[in-house]
Parts: sequence; structure tokens; C-alpha cells
Amino acid sequence: MDNWKNLIHLFVAMFLSYFASLMVNPTIADVTLGAVCPGENECSLAIYLTGFQQAITGLGAVIMTPLIGNLSDVYGRKSLLTIPMILSVIPFTILAVKRTSEFFYIYYALKTITSMVCDGGIMCLSFGYLADNISEGKRVSAFGIYSGVVSAATVVGTLAARLLPTAQIFQVAAVSSAAAVVYMRIFLKDTTRDVEPLEEPILKPGNENTEAGDASLGNTECIKKLSLLKHIFRLLGSSFTFSLASFVAFFNSLAEAGVQAFLMYFLKARFHFNKDQFADIWLITYISATISNMVLMPVLGSLLGEEILLCIGLLAGFVNMLLDSIAWAPWVPYCSALLGLLLSLASPSIRCIISKQVGPYEQGIAQGCILGIAALANVASPLIFSPLSALFLSESSPFNFPGFSILCVGLAWFIAFVLSTMIKILPVLSRRRSQPCTLA
Repeated sequence: MDNWKNLIHLFVAMFLSYFASLMVNPTIADVTLGAVCPGENECSLAIYLTGFQQAITGLGAVIMTPLIGNLSDVYGRKSLLTIPMILSVIPFTILAVKRTSEFFYIYYALKTITSMVCDGGIMCLSFGYLADNISEGKRVSAFGIYSGVVSAATVVGTLAARLLPTAQIFQVAAVSSAAAVVYMRIFLKDTTRDVEPLEEPILKPGNENTEAGDASLGNTECIKKLSLLKHIFRLLGSSFTFSLASFVAFFNSLAEAGVQAFLMYFLKARFHFNKDQFADIWLITYISATISNMVLMPVLGSLLGEEILLCIGLLAGFVNMLLDSIAWAPWVPYCSALLGLLLSLASPSIRCIISKQVGPYEQGIAQGCILGIAALANVASPLIFSPLSALFLSESSPFNFPGFSILCVGLAWFIAFVLSTMIKILPVLSRRRSQPCTLA
């Protein structure tokens, strides 16, 4: 049964949480430079610290996100969602107090550790909660609205970052992040799922004399039969659609990470853009994404289906990067940013396709698996695109094509597009699954 009231509470909590983290993003580079290399505009140590944090966070998320998703299938989404949301408050609070070198390094260490749990964990659990409350026929609309909420938080956070001084930005972020936790705990109801006969827990209590022993033995046998790694591999190989969607998710995330990390460097080298022009482009992109997810996806999802929307979004990503790579005037990137209206259809479509491939007790581990793959792509992206960007923006490039690395980012989207054309939605593999085993 669809429960949109629960989802509205989820959307409010997620808006507050993402608003906090996305408001900090435009400011953190200046804070890092000020703490690591005071008075300097360029600092290799700051770049290396940022890259190291991205790599460690991504590697940690590869492990932690599927684990969190698996545990939420057993213990409930709300209980597990509380953990990453509380952890996300801590780093903001550190910099809200002071931004000296000592406080920055404390922030850096805590942010690296907490991001392993928070970055993919919050989104994974939100997707699982969404799938628990919405029927398959309406999920594409719900996933689109969720992405629209995140895009709207990005727009509002970016505007707030331009208006507020640095000190207040971190204070507002800490308050907003804490408010998200409080709101979630008060208003969000944990998911309840109707259990069919064959979906009842494997571990049933026995008679009074053997209950404890049977439970202990059952848990031991359960752990022997199913570990997290085996569960992930079983999901990846459970259907051609799931496997294909996993590859699509990898290349889509590879391209997204490349855009976020390297497009600004290319535009600065090509047209000497400054931070205000970058902000304008991101605002165009995310306003377009908000309109797309909130309006277009709920309408087109029921008419075209998520498979077609996925193909449209990925093809738009390729065209976007193609135009940027050969941009002949400063206005071209502004126009190509409008393709965010279509590009933003891709990610929620992937989540919706994945949610329809598993039963009700595997939503957490399935979404966690896909987000773990996305985290792996975030680690691979700088390894691939950093050397290309540095080479083709330098004077020693093999040939005169400064936008070659941006074109390569677009090719990642094109590969994902080709793979997406082979995806066909199949019925859920099994509606009558046993409740998953815990890992502890």
C-alpha cells in the first residue's frame, strides 16, 4: 500500500540533511587552503589531502554501504538511518566552532571516517524506505521526486553559500543537520511489511526449553550459508537486468564524478571562468534537474517507463560533454548545462530498475550494492581522468584538443547508454523470499 505521508516526512528530513552538506561544498576549498597553506592561492598539499580523502571515503563506502543496507533489511530502515544522520552532524560542528589548522585536521579525520558511513548510507537507506512504502507502478515517480528534493537542496544550499559568511555557513549547516535527525526520529515511521507465509523469518522460536539453543544454532547456520560478500555476488548474478544495471550505474557514476572534479578546471583554462560563473552553471544544472525530477519524471515515468528515461538521460549526458569539449564560445557551457533537464533522469531510473529486481526483504542490500559500485567509480574516476586532464590542458599535450578529457567523460556516459538499451524490465525474481540473515 502506498504511503506518501511517510515519504513526505522522509523528503523533509533529507532536504535538511542534504542542504547542510551541499551548502558547505562551495566553501570547503577556501577553508582547506586557509588551514593548510595560509595566505596562498595554490597548494599541492591541499589537493593531495582532498584526493586522499576522496579515495579513502570511496573505498570505505564500497564496504559499508552494502553492509548498512543489509542490516536495514533485518532491523528496519529508521533504526539504521539514525546512525549516519547523527554522524553527519559531527564534522560541521567542529568547523562551526573554529577553523584553525588544529580544528581543520580534526574535522578532516572525522569527516573521512564518517563519510564512509554517511555518503552512501543515507541515500541507500532512503531508497530502501521509499521502495518499502510505494508500489512498483509508482516507484519511478517517487524516485524522481526524491532526486528532485536533493537537487532543490543543492540549489538552496548553493545560494545560501553565496550569501552567508564562512563562519555562519558551518553554524547553519550544523543546525540544519541536527534538525534533520530530530525531525526524522519524531515524524518518520519505520517500515512495516506484510509477511507472506514463505517470507516469514527462517529463525522461528522453538519450545521454551530449546528456544535459546535453536536460535543460536540457527544464527550460526545462517552465517555459514550467507555472508555479505556472497549475498552481493548472488544479487549481481541473480538476473541479466540486475547485472546490466550495475554496469550502467558504474559508468554513470564514473562520468558524474569526472564532471564534478574536472569540468571546472577545463572551463577555467578554456574561458578563464571564475567562481561566480561556475556557480551560475551549477545553478542552471541543478534548477533544471529539480524541474525534471519533480515534474517531468512523474509524468513521463508512467508514459515511457524507466528504461526509456534511463536511455534519454544517459544520451543527454554524452551530448552535454560533447558540446563542452568543443565549446567555441563562453555561452556554450551555459546552454549545455540546460541538458541537466534530461541528464538528471538517469540516476533515479537506475534506482527504480534495481528496486524492481528484488523482493521486499532485499531492498536495502540491493540499493547498498549499487551505491557501493558508484563509490568504486568515484575512486576510479580521478585515477582515469586526472592524468588526462593534466596532459591535455598542458603545453605538452599530444594534439591540440584541450577538451579531450571532457569528451572521455562523455564517452563513459555513451558506454552506459549503449548498455542501457539492452535493459528490459522483468518481474521481481521472487516475491516469496525468506527474510535475510543478519551478519552478526
